[in-house]
Amino acid sequence: MLYDVVIAGGGPAGITSAIYTARGGLKVQVLDPMGGGGQIGTVDMIYNYPGFPQGISGPELMDLMIEQAKIFGAEIEFGEITQVGKAEPMFSVQTQNGDLQAKTVIWAAGTTPKHLGVPGEDKFIGKGVSFCATCDGPLFRDKVVLVVGGGDSALTEAEFLTKFAREVILVHRRDQFRAMLANVRRIENNPKITVKLDSVVDMMLGEDKLESVVVRNVKTGETEEIRVDGVFLYVGSTPNSGPVGHLVDLSDNGYIVTGEDMSTATPGLFAVGDVREKPLRQVSTAVGDGAVAAWALEKYLIENF
Repeated sequence: MLYDVVIAGGGPAGITSAIYTARGGLKVQVLDPMGGGGQIGTVDMIYNYPGFPQGISGPELMDLMIEQAKIFGAEIEFGEITQVGKAEPMFSVQTQNGDLQAKTVIWAAGTTPKHLGVPGEDKFIGKGVSFCATCDGPLFRDKVVLVVGGGDSALTEAEFLTKFAREVILVHRRDQFRAMLANVRRIENNPKITVKLDSVVDMMLGEDKLESVVVRNVKTGETEEIRVDGVFLYVGSTPNSGPVGHLVDLSDNGYIVTGEDMSTATPGLFAVGDVREKPLRQVSTAVGDGAVAAWALEKYLIENF
């Protein structure tokens, strides 16, 4: 099957690209391992996306975006791209469901949450250790949970968990958060959240499920064992750039380097959203990336096909 553009990823960047390109009359295929919505589709509430003064849930926002893309004719399916190659002038796109051909590719595959790499972590994934508060938060009603991280994701998800847990302990390795001030203030004003700065998790303990964690103060060296029912990890992400890594330039951290028009080292291949090297990763910047890439892509098609 030949498409004008194949888009890897169904988050805000990928779906915005789909809206713009499909509205322009192009044949568009979006493939997303989550079936559409990306990671933002698992976030409870988004407060800083324009147009929603009371905030909007991640699933609701992504459902609206996906509906809009489909109205314009974009095909959005469950699937993961395993490899992309280019044999001028076309791209070959290998997926779990078969191979596709495309005149252009937009890589919007996002990132994968990082692990701490401490003893016990892998043992308790799915047995107390989680990377998604929206997915697993309701399982910890009236229990004690610990959130690790100091960015916006950690703080917003810690706040969300207070809807269920009787206590949320927020652990961050530095002496101040990296999150936006508005998120920090909400954490400071929430009586159900206990903050432990300058601290890290050294170990996770338990038998059949997580029962406690060992937390160490990085300045004093003191450790304490804390009884918890769950741990939620928000300690950074790894960019999902592997299938196109041989076609693009990568930063030291593995993010895709692009021009201002989202172009990469391979003509016709564009990268948008969290997977590309940029200073701010938010829904609003992802949407901007998607719009710019769609504009540049249409220009590329006019000049090359």
